[in-house]
Amino acid sequence: MIITKRSLPRRTFLRGVGATLSLPLLDAMVPALSALSRTAAQPRMRMGFVYVPNGVQLENFRPATAGAGYAMTPILQPLEPYREQMTVLGGLANALANPLDVGSGTHARASAVWLNGVRPKRTEGADIRAGTTIDQFAARTLGEETPLRSLELALEPNFTVGNCEGGYSCVYINTFSWRTPTMPLPMEINPHAVFERLFGAGGDPEARMAQMRRDRSLLDAVSDDMRRLQRALGPRDRATVDGYLDAVRDVERRLQNTLQRADASPAPAMDAPLGIPDTFAEHARLMFDLQVLAYQADITRVVTFQIGRELSTRSYAELGVLESHHDISHHQSDPERMAKNTKINQFHTGLFAEFLGKLRATPDGDGSLLDHSMLLYGGGLGDGDLHHPHDLPLVLAGGGCGQLRGGRHVVCETDTPMMNLGLTLLDKVGVELDSIGDSTGRLTDI
Repeated sequence: MIITKRSLPRRTFLRGVGATLSLPLLDAMVPALSALSRTAAQPRMRMGFVYVPNGVQLENFRPATAGAGYAMTPILQPLEPYREQMTVLGGLANALANPLDVGSGTHARASAVWLNGVRPKRTEGADIRAGTTIDQFAARTLGEETPLRSLELALEPNFTVGNCEGGYSCVYINTFSWRTPTMPLPMEINPHAVFERLFGAGGDPEARMAQMRRDRSLLDAVSDDMRRLQRALGPRDRATVDGYLDAVRDVERRLQNTLQRADASPAPAMDAPLGIPDTFAEHARLMFDLQVLAYQADITRVVTFQIGRELSTRSYAELGVLESHHDISHHQSDPERMAKNTKINQFHTGLFAEFLGKLRATPDGDGSLLDHSMLLYGGGLGDGDLHHPHDLPLVLAGGGCGQLRGGRHVVCETDTPMMNLGLTLLDKVGVELDSIGDSTGRLTDI
C-alpha cells in the first residue's frame, strides 16, 4: 500500500499473505492540486453484457408504444424502478444467424453472432471461427489500466464438446465472447474460482481451497494494511471503505456457506463443481454480486455474463415450470406454455433488476456504479418458438457516464443490424471502428 500527502494512487491495494484486495475509488485518490480538483475523479466507464437464451415471449416483452411514457410489460415490470436509466430497444436483428443455406443450428449461430455480427463457421472440429466481439474491442481500451482485462461468467456447465446443434461446435453456445475470430473465451461458472481470480494471490488452487475451508477471511489476511489505510483516510472515505469491506465479507460468508453445504452433502451432484450454490437464484445473485465488487474495486471494467446457454434444458420448478426452458420456449402458441415461458423471462429480468439496484446503491466518485456503467441485457433470438434472430429483446441500462438517455422505448427501422448498436456503444468508450460484422452505420438516438 502506498500513501502520500498528495493523494492515494488509483491503483491502491491492500496486501497480505496470499491475498490482494483492490480498493474502490476514494476522495483520497483525487490529486490534491487545488480546491477545484477536490471533486470526484474522472469517472471510469464500466461495460457489461448479460445474455438470456432461447428468445423471449415477445408480446409480453415489447412495449406497445415507442418513446417516453410507455407502459411496462410483464417481462419488463421488475425493471420499473430503473426506467429513467434504461432504454428498451426494438427492431434490431442479427440476420446472419438466419438459416440461409443451413436449416438447423440457429441456437448456435444466435449465440455466436450476438456481439459480433459475424456468421460462425459450421464445424464440429477445432477449426472454429466467428468474429471479435464488442466486449473484447472495448476491453482493449478499458482494460489497459485494470488487473483483469475482462471477466467472462456463466451459470450453466459448459463441458459439452463436439457437435451441439446442426453440425456446429458446442463452443458456439458455451460462450458469446471472442477475443479474436479464432479465440473464444471460456466462461467461469464457479463463484469460488471467480473470487480467487479477483482477490486471491499465491499458492496453487488446492492450497487456496484448503485456506477457504479453514474459514480464514481474505479481510483477515490484509488486516494490518487495512488498519494503516483507515488511519490515513477522512470520514467519507472510511465510510466508503467500510461499505466495500462489508460487501466483500458478505460474499465470503455466502461462499463459505456454499462450501460447507457441499462438504456436508452425502452425495454431491457429479456435474456440479465444488462451490456452486444450491439454487439457481442463489448462484445468479452471487455471480452478480461478484461483478459489483469487480467494478467497484476497478479490477475489471468489462464483464460478460451468460445467464443460460442456448438450448438450455434448465427447468424452473421454483416457478412451477417443470419443463425445460428450451422445450417451453417452443410453446406453439399454447396459452399455458406461453405463460410459463413468460414466468421464466420475468424471473431473469428480476435478477438483472436486483443487480441494477446493487450498482445504484454503490457510490462511485460523484455518482454510483450504475451512473458510470453501460449494460446491455438481452439475447440472440427474438421469437424463440420460431427461431427468429429478429426484433431482438434488448435493454440498455445505466448512465454511461452521462452519455445515455433513459426512460424510452427506441424502435429502430425493422431489421437494423444489431452491430449498429455495437458501433454506437464502442464510440462511447473511445473505441472507433469503421464497421463490425454486418453493421451499416450507427444509431443516432442512443
